[in-house]
Amino acid sequence: MADSRASSPTRVIVEFDSIRPKLVAIRLFLAFVLALAAFVPAGLAQTRQRSYFESKLAVGHKLPFSSGVLVGDTLYIAGTTAVSPEKLKTAIGAEDEARLVMDNVRQVLQQAGMTMDDLVSVQVFCTDLQNYDAFNRVYKTYFHGKYPARALVGVSNLLFGARFEVMGIAIRSRR
Repeated sequence: MADSRASSPTRVIVEFDSIRPKLVAIRLFLAFVLALAAFVPAGLAQTRQRSYFESKLAVGHKLPFSSGVLVGDTLYIAGTTAVSPEKLKTAIGAEDEARLVMDNVRQVLQQAGMTMDDLVSVQVFCTDLQNYDAFNRVYKTYFHGKYPARALVGVSNLLFGARFEVMGIAIRSRR
């Protein structure tokens, strides 16, 4: 029994010596992470700050959502239509409706200090794909540079009888 007790401490020391390089590496990694963490909170605080924007239509109808939410330099634009229940009484053409919806999108962008050229992604919902060309004729006039990525999706209907609903994501460009 004396021999087994004498060999046990030696065995523990050998095992500890074999993991020592791993412990040193872990300590260095943790020191790096802690040093890096000193710089990260300022950046995270900026992305956590949010600003909320409302279109005139949303304010007028007390809709239960924001027209746009700015997080850092990224603006998320809610689905936007050109029509309200009052507009249902007035028949407007597809191009006029496209112009009104794009004006509403531009209004939210301007509230956030952005332009249409800050849009990076746009989704268009359309109740009649026969209006694709009419929408594009108007859409093209709102941009000065490259167009954002876009999807135009056919849907069966939209709120208030709208033909088009547009939502998008914009990132503030460095001017």
